[in-house]
Amino acid sequence: MSLIVPFSAACERNKDPILEVLRPYFNDIASVLEIGSGTAQHAMYFADHCPNLCWQTSDQAQYLDGIRAQLTNARQQNVLAPLCLDVTQPDWNNRGLHYDAVYSANTLHIMNRVQVQALFSGLPRVSMVGSLLMLYGPFKYQGEFTSASNAAFDQALRDRGQGSAIRDFEWVDQLASGVGFQFMADHTMPANNQCLIWRRTA
Repeated sequence: MSLIVPFSAACERNKDPILEVLRPYFNDIASVLEIGSGTAQHAMYFADHCPNLCWQTSDQAQYLDGIRAQLTNARQQNVLAPLCLDVTQPDWNNRGLHYDAVYSANTLHIMNRVQVQALFSGLPRVSMVGSLLMLYGPFKYQGEFTSASNAAFDQALRDRGQGSAIRDFEWVDQLASGVGFQFMADHTMPANNQCLIWRRTA
């Protein structure tokens, strides 16, 4: 039975703006762990344009077949088969592997608060001093949304009743600081999104 190759229109729209912002960072590193690879479109596109990178895909178990299907069409040899990764499981970061960067796009607002905290708690086990943390998606600042559409999106997320919501930048930065990551840059992106960068200093 052939596998269905997943596709996200949002990934197709945002891959170029994200790559434009992240390419200078990618040029200076060798390995990336992507948490929540989803359709793996970012993985394939970024790795294709940055052949110096070894890109490790990952996601929860139900998404792995889709990622594997996507990778069967990949020309690149620098995209690795997905790891089964659930941030709430205590062994997700016990593989003994460390990466130059951890990247995640459009995940924090889907996770509930406990899951977001679990993600940050696990970062020290998959990173090292000097490693980067790169997060893309919508954020609030001092409790305020950056647009009316983000406020409406946040309400729709909350109406799902699963703890999803657009996260406050200040809270996310506090979580990052708590595990040794110092904030570096905030890039404003299309469609009311941000690309946030931290570097591990401790």
